[in-house]
Amino acid sequence: MLSNTASVNYSVFWENKLLKMVREKLICFLLFVSFTSLSGFTQSVNKAPLDSLFNLLDKQGSIMGSMAFAKKGNIIYTNALGYSIYNNNEKIHATEKTKYRIGSISKTFTSTIIFELIEEGKLSLTTSLEKFFPEFPNAHLITVNNLLNHSSGIPNFTKINSKERPRSHDEMLKFISSKRYHFISPNTTTSYSNANFLILGYIIEKVCNKPFGEVLKDRIVSKISLTDTYYSTEQKNSKDESFPYIFETSWIQQPKTDVSIPGASGGIISTPGDLTKFIEALFSGRLISKNSLNKMKTITANHGMGMMEFEFHTKKAFGQVGAIDEFQSVVAYFPSDSLAIAFCSNGRVGNTRDIVLEVLNIYFDEKYENPDFRLLSTHSKAKGLLKYTGIYSNRAIPLRIIISAHNQELVAQPIGQKSYTLNAIASNKFKCDALGAIIEFNRDSNEFILYQGDMRYNFIKEH
Repeated sequence: MLSNTASVNYSVFWENKLLKMVREKLICFLLFVSFTSLSGFTQSVNKAPLDSLFNLLDKQGSIMGSMAFAKKGNIIYTNALGYSIYNNNEKIHATEKTKYRIGSISKTFTSTIIFELIEEGKLSLTTSLEKFFPEFPNAHLITVNNLLNHSSGIPNFTKINSKERPRSHDEMLKFISSKRYHFISPNTTTSYSNANFLILGYIIEKVCNKPFGEVLKDRIVSKISLTDTYYSTEQKNSKDESFPYIFETSWIQQPKTDVSIPGASGGIISTPGDLTKFIEALFSGRLISKNSLNKMKTITANHGMGMMEFEFHTKKAFGQVGAIDEFQSVVAYFPSDSLAIAFCSNGRVGNTRDIVLEVLNIYFDEKYENPDFRLLSTHSKAKGLLKYTGIYSNRAIPLRIIISAHNQELVAQPIGQKSYTLNAIASNKFKCDALGAIIEFNRDSNEFILYQGDMRYNFIKEH
């Protein structure tokens, strides 16, 4: 279990074991949750109900973030709510120019650069890690292809002390290859690991003989005129860059992980508007060839190459989700409709995916109900918590969680580990700030769903 003080928050809870469940519709906060149908649309958008929803959410004060829609590369709707900075000395409202850490969406940028280098003959999918880092475990067996589709056997790193301190490449490589981690033979299985794309970033720097941030600027940002996207190892807060927050009795600012730790796997900063421009350029052939894009889109054992596939009925979308510290982001592209959407958040109460789902329901003229995401801290002392207590388990992983009630609060304790207090945000929904998780109970089926980062896990109550 990750601790609040010694975790790399962009690493998803147990993600190295469970990301293969993503395509089975267990995606945290994603917008694609069983649409009954998706009707056609024009380049215009009905702004009134969208504005109404965002006004409601802003009034409730329960989420901070920004959203953008783009059709054929043209922005057709944006909205922002909450604050980019919120403290006693300064309160700055978010705008469409507010910048956010985008977590694992960085992987899509990194993969794009790798395929540019492949097309230029500077790399190949069969290039081995031994060429760049011969001392790394299994370096002679691990290829660029393995790193891209998470079949390298390199484990995910989930804990690192002093996450605000910059780390050198050698320091990170030593940490990843240390004896504390168990390596798997390459090509035997897929296991999601941020280390794969961190190393790909190091390879990019060696091939281009430039820092990753400069390569990103040269090969993507400047090429397609992204005005608010960058990678910087400096911890200075640039203009319009947001801070991450959790909500207790008010918004509490949280520390940022130094980007040298996630590196090319999760260290890029951007805006929803820039993210829609990037993914549209990627799919329109302005960055890499169609053949390279098809390789990025190809799902092998539940993993693409810096990209995810989302299916529902006759529609299909491609994109990525990201989480780092208290930032959460999503970008997706519907090829058949030339539609790109992106959403970035730096703080929330409740489930982000419910908000994004309502936005898309409105956009596609589907039935929707305005969600209630008011700050419901008083529910934490409500009666009736005993109905949720018990031992819950998930068949897919060897984990059992005890839910108990103490001093009018729910407590979750994975057996054999420390306990965590759950704060209510609705009558059946609770959040754990220490883990960045949401637990939603379903009394009818005696189960709960745990949402964390990009993931969703079903736990059934034992009898």
